[in-house]
Amino acid sequence: MDLRDTVLKIDLKALAYNMDQISSMVGPDVAIMPVIKANGYGHGAVGIAKTLIDHNATYLAVATLVEALELREHFPDYPLFILGHTPDRMLNNIVSNNITQTIFSLKQGKILDELSKEAGKKAKVHLKIDTGFHRLGIDNIQELYEICQLSNIEVEGIFTHLALVNDNENKQQFDLFCKIIKELGEKGVSFKYKHLADSIACVDYPQYRMNMIRPGALVFGLKGFHKGFLDVKQVITFETRISQIHYIKTGEGVGYDYLWKAKRDSIIATLPFGYADGYPRNMRDKGYVTIKGVKCPILGVICMDQCMADVTEIKNPQEGDLAIIYGDGSNNTMSIAEAASLSNTNKNEIVSRLTHRPVKIYL
Repeated sequence: MDLRDTVLKIDLKALAYNMDQISSMVGPDVAIMPVIKANGYGHGAVGIAKTLIDHNATYLAVATLVEALELREHFPDYPLFILGHTPDRMLNNIVSNNITQTIFSLKQGKILDELSKEAGKKAKVHLKIDTGFHRLGIDNIQELYEICQLSNIEVEGIFTHLALVNDNENKQQFDLFCKIIKELGEKGVSFKYKHLADSIACVDYPQYRMNMIRPGALVFGLKGFHKGFLDVKQVITFETRISQIHYIKTGEGVGYDYLWKAKRDSIIATLPFGYADGYPRNMRDKGYVTIKGVKCPILGVICMDQCMADVTEIKNPQEGDLAIIYGDGSNNTMSIAEAASLSNTNKNEIVSRLTHRPVKIYL
C-alpha cells in the first residue's frame, strides 16, 4: 500500500540486466561482489539483494555491521562482507552471524581468533592492504603474516582500493599490492580471493580485475568509467504528484523569505518532497521536475517536506499530476548524473542520501 505520493521506483529488471552485463564483461573466472552499502545506494539493500543473488553475486558487500545484520536477518545463509571497520566490542556479532570481516590489525585478528575458538567455528576475514589511499589498511608483511597464522580464523581474501588518481598512480598501487601478495606467498600464504577493482576500475582497467571485483554504482546503472564502456541502465526513478495548484500574480513571492518572486502571472505547484527525502537543498532555482514531458523549474527555498515548481507552461495542470524528480534523462527528465552536476556533487551521493521516507516500489 502506497502511503505517500512521493515514491522511489526500483526497476529490478534493469538491475538484473546490469548484473548480467557485468558478468559477461568479466567472465566466469572473476567473482562479483556487489557493494550495496548505504542501504543499497538508496535503492534499498534488502529489496534488491535477491535479484543480485539470482544474477551471479558471489558475495554481498556492505560498509558496516548494522548493514550486514539487516541483510543477515533476511538472508540467513548468503555470504556477506563488511568493507569497513567493526569495533572490537562488536566482533562477537561477526562470528555468531557468519559474516566475513575486513581486518587490518593483528589486534583485531587475535580478538576474532579467540572469539572463533570459543564459538567452535572459524570466522572468515579479508586482509585490507594500504597501497597509498591511507584510509584503512596496513602494509606490514610481518603483521599480515602473523594474522594469517592465527589458527581459528580463515583468511579468505586480500584486497585494497585504488585512489584512481591517474594511470601511473593506479599501477603503483597495483604493483605494491601484487608485491605484498607475492611476499606472503613466499611465506606459504595464499588467498581464495584477491580484489581491488571498483565500478570504475573494473571497466576501465581490466588488468586489475584479478579474481574478484567490487562494483557498486555500476550495478545501479550509474556510469563513472572513462576509458572503457559497459551498457548499463539506471535502476531508480524518483516520482511524486502535485499536492496543490496556486495561481499567483506578478510580483508575488513563493516560499521562505520570498526569495523567488513572479515576473509574470504564474501557476505554481506544491510538491510533497523536500530535503528530508534526500533531495539536495542547494537545488533551489536550478533544479526542476518533469510534468507531462515539460521541465518545470523548482522555485525558492526547498523545504524539509515540500517544494514548489512553476507549472505555467503545462497545459491544464491538476492536483495529482505525476512529477518526475529523477528519471533516466529521457523525455526531459533529470538523470542522476544531471542532478549530481547541478548540486555540485557526485552521483553516488545523490542516490545514497535518499532517505527511508519515500516509499520504495520494486518493479
